[in-house]
Amino acid sequence: MARGDYDDDEEEHPPPLQSSHHNLTGTVWTAVAHIITAVIGSGVLSLAWSMAQVGWIAGPLSLLLFGFFTLVSAYFISDVHLYSNPNNGDTTMNRSYLQAVHTILGYKNGVVCGCLLYFSLFKTGVVYTITSAISMRAIRRSNCYHENGHDAACEFENKYYMLMFGIVQILASQIPNIFHTKWLSIIAAIMSFTYSFIGMGLGLVQVIGKGKIEGSMYGISTASPIQKVWLVAQAIGDIAFSFNFSLILLEIQSTLKSPPSQKVTMKKASTIAILTTTIFYLGCGGFGYAAFGDLTPGNLLTGFGFYEPYWLVDFGNACIVLHLVGGYQVYSQTLFAIVERWYAEKFPESAFANDIRRVKVSLLPEFRLNPFRLCFRTAYVVLTMVVGMLFPYFNELLAFAGSVIFWPLTIYFPVEMYFVQKKVVPWSGKWIILRIYTVICLFVTIYTLAGSIEGLIAKRFG
Repeated sequence: MARGDYDDDEEEHPPPLQSSHHNLTGTVWTAVAHIITAVIGSGVLSLAWSMAQVGWIAGPLSLLLFGFFTLVSAYFISDVHLYSNPNNGDTTMNRSYLQAVHTILGYKNGVVCGCLLYFSLFKTGVVYTITSAISMRAIRRSNCYHENGHDAACEFENKYYMLMFGIVQILASQIPNIFHTKWLSIIAAIMSFTYSFIGMGLGLVQVIGKGKIEGSMYGISTASPIQKVWLVAQAIGDIAFSFNFSLILLEIQSTLKSPPSQKVTMKKASTIAILTTTIFYLGCGGFGYAAFGDLTPGNLLTGFGFYEPYWLVDFGNACIVLHLVGGYQVYSQTLFAIVERWYAEKFPESAFANDIRRVKVSLLPEFRLNPFRLCFRTAYVVLTMVVGMLFPYFNELLAFAGSVIFWPLTIYFPVEMYFVQKKVVPWSGKWIILRIYTVICLFVTIYTLAGSIEGLIAKRFG
């Protein structure tokens, strides 16, 4: 083993983005792959259930609205990648969402954003851990049902599968940074398209086999009106979670080469990716609800509305696991970079942060280990596993995760940064419209948060 230093190792730390655009290799299509990897995740599997709660009118309308909200947010955030300070004329390249909020809106907003950002990235890791475990367990259950009949007692523990996923992530987390995840994202994006097509296809076949479309205009009927209110809130929270990628947009934008400008490329990539995912979401949600109606499972491929062909169900769940391995890294690398950058600035002489050990194992390629990276990232993965084991509730956790961070991170901060960047005059027409837009989204978020908390409490203590 040999030691090196980060400053001498371009592969560990790419050159400063401000002055090295010629070294960047990202294109509109790699950006689309990163976005799709981040957006089409575990949330897509809950959309049929979400549509079942709100019905054929509100379901598609909600998906279109949240897709629109996400696209508006993406455009606002893309604009603040380069920020010119009006006080001193200095131009700052914001390479992360948190840096942009801190630079443009000030220290206090940066602290609030940081807390929400860390929570959001962490909860995504937890949700992906839970979803991967459910999909791995579903493969085993599918084979059990195929061999022993659909009424067999095929129940297995989730925690062992969470442990397996965690071991894979501990290894994958040693990837130095998001610059090195391009091929992981491309593979993950292909997987997301594959299992989305499988879900849509199985739903369509089910509808054709029945000869009718299930469901109603107002969603499932419930025992009481208050129960309906809570379920609708959880459904909207699930939809909000399904579209979230704002937090990693600037990291993705920082990987893009120019010309054209990174902002132009990012807006084009965001438009392509969000339009594509919205179409997939409408297909998955619509075909799933059409197939099962009031009996729509919470997770389309693991809830066993489909039993056969079992091999296709198995393949779809395997694609989910492969996709979430990449999705977990796309989100986690953002958090890793924030923490490791802070530690390196706080302790610039620390050998714990700066040493690199090159390790060669048998016929495998040489890989590099950094002590701080190994310890911190391993601890992080273990913590996401532990929380996932404590709260393994798919739909309720998705709703909670989506509602907590949707308004502040997807709506409020992007709008406020847009006001500052574009010098929008208070009480102008644009200012009033965006304020109304912000307030409406706030009320929606409060409603979904209340419903998700009620669902978690009912599941955990009910």
